[in-house]
Amino acid sequence: MRIQESLARLTYASVCLLLAGCGDPAAPLSDFTVLEHVSDTQSPVRPCTHYSATKKAYFGDLHVHTALSNDAYSYGSRATPDDAYRYAFGHGAISLPVNRGDTELTRSVSIDRPLDFMAVTDHAEFLGEQTLCQNPELAKTAEFCDAFEEGEGRNPKLLAKIFSPFPARDDEVCGENGERCKNAAITPWREAIAAAEAWNDVSDACERSTFVAFEYSSVRLGSNLHRNVIFRSTRVPQRPISYLDAPREWRLWEILDKNCLGDKSGCDVLAIPHNSNISNGRMFAVDYAGARSKAAQVERVELRRRIEPVVEIMQHKGDSECRNGITGVLGGEDELCDFEKFENLAFKAVAGTEDIDDCYTGPFADYVPHKGPNCLSRNSYVRYALIEGMKEQERIGVNPFQLGIMASTDTHNAMAGGVLEQRFAGHLGWGDGTAERRVTYKTEVPGNTSNNPGGLIGVWSEQNSRESLFDNIRAKEVFGTSGPRIQPRFFAGSDFSSKLCSDASMLDYAYANGVPMGGELDASSSSPMFLASALADSGTTAYPGTPLQRLQMIKGWYDEDGNHHQKVHDIAGDPDNQARVDPETCEPQGAGFDQLCAVWQDPDFKPGQRAVYYLRAVENPSCRYSARQCLTFSADQRPADCDNDSVAKTIQERAWSSPIWYSPET
Repeated sequence: MRIQESLARLTYASVCLLLAGCGDPAAPLSDFTVLEHVSDTQSPVRPCTHYSATKKAYFGDLHVHTALSNDAYSYGSRATPDDAYRYAFGHGAISLPVNRGDTELTRSVSIDRPLDFMAVTDHAEFLGEQTLCQNPELAKTAEFCDAFEEGEGRNPKLLAKIFSPFPARDDEVCGENGERCKNAAITPWREAIAAAEAWNDVSDACERSTFVAFEYSSVRLGSNLHRNVIFRSTRVPQRPISYLDAPREWRLWEILDKNCLGDKSGCDVLAIPHNSNISNGRMFAVDYAGARSKAAQVERVELRRRIEPVVEIMQHKGDSECRNGITGVLGGEDELCDFEKFENLAFKAVAGTEDIDDCYTGPFADYVPHKGPNCLSRNSYVRYALIEGMKEQERIGVNPFQLGIMASTDTHNAMAGGVLEQRFAGHLGWGDGTAERRVTYKTEVPGNTSNNPGGLIGVWSEQNSRESLFDNIRAKEVFGTSGPRIQPRFFAGSDFSSKLCSDASMLDYAYANGVPMGGELDASSSSPMFLASALADSGTTAYPGTPLQRLQMIKGWYDEDGNHHQKVHDIAGDPDNQARVDPETCEPQGAGFDQLCAVWQDPDFKPGQRAVYYLRAVENPSCRYSARQCLTFSADQRPADCDNDSVAKTIQERAWSSPIWYSPET
């Protein structure tokens, strides 16, 4: 019998200890009152110079770690939040470690194209502990401080704290009730705020925007349940909220809801879940632990919707869109779902095979431990969460997963936007400090080739100001890319002409007569029409972009038996354009498209059936970074894993729009 099934037979009395309300050790809500005295660099009330009523695509990265994060520090990074912004906006290079324990040998990396906006999102966990342990006297006496100096990257001593369902701070370092560590976290938090303020351009030019942010990093019982928390201004809690403060995600939401959204100080916030691909089905579970009545479940869903409007679909630890071979998903194989499956190597490391069992879903399934990602569930992937959300909406009247789509890097090198395959320098300090480590398939190497350069968030916004960007993210008029600056647009309406793509006023018409990505269609007796377009990334002179191959419409729905259904339609471009790339030289071959556009109607539309649609814009094939770096070795020095077929040599980069939902009249 599998260990999950055995553990699930725990008595209710034992499991109750883990439920909300049964000895929940979360910090009091009052611990997170909003800072009142921090001056805001608010953008000008008048429009920025580059204002557009029909909006422009701005590219950024909302998942960036500096040396204030315990794991970045342990991987040898010493970059500050100020360094991260300087790199992201093209004002300087970052110095990175090469080998563990070697502070003399470093490498210098600069961005190929500056970003429009960015946020440093250092881990809230151990922010105070790491600050205190940098005191030489305490470091000598406190055993827990060894975790920050041992240079083990993701140190087991720290992971144990955020794995446990009963998190507690180290008494020797933090003192009674953890007060020393809570207070010590305030100093680096204000350093992050100050850096964001210093780099936020409030002139009419609006050349760059920044956000104050942090990451909440729960690995409860071995499942990734991380969130990046983004603020609209510098009206923020006095310190960031960690898993040690809020051991369940809804406690995080409650703290933010009460102390920010429900506060009168001007605080505004949203949270972005990420890496559902390594959550063992828990990121998008509909278990509602502790919320037993339907009314309590609705209340929790509404809380989640207020806090979490979007999801990160890709970053350096893989793609979370979809996966082939998932139980309960019908509609055939989607060949592009095999893209950047980071979890495959984790499965192999745990079980010795990629043939993994489904996640246990019996009694108390939410309370059994996992050794990292070690089971498969459709609740680990964004596409199926979108479908599950509609199914849950039919049951309780509100959709818990009506999520927009974005992407970022999760760099631990402070390299916001360091996504170019041709120049990828790694994201894990000394963990991938050499090309040999970046191309190996060995699980003991933290920066192995299961990692990738990560993605970018694109926001359709009237202007590049902090407030405008934030508001459009909340409205879900956002998209994610796997790195290239592809620009997808997606609208739905009831009266789109087939000639709309060639109309100079296309965008004016679409906004006036339809809903953009992230929106919801009113019920209609006629089949809705979808306007889908994308511009290819033109790249730079040094690194030209790759043409588009096709536009795809992804549709999802469910049936009365609870099965999820998916269908992928090619709606523009040419999937058989014979484009390819020579893996021996990485030279592209074949033609593609600089832009694509189509007006499409669903041939299988049913007025009484809930459905979700999103756009996927796909490039021609190109070389993956690992294949490119393998070509830099001479034949006698070429690592053996360069010939390992477990990781693709070529990829098709892509962009994902936020969805549009259709709900029938009820």
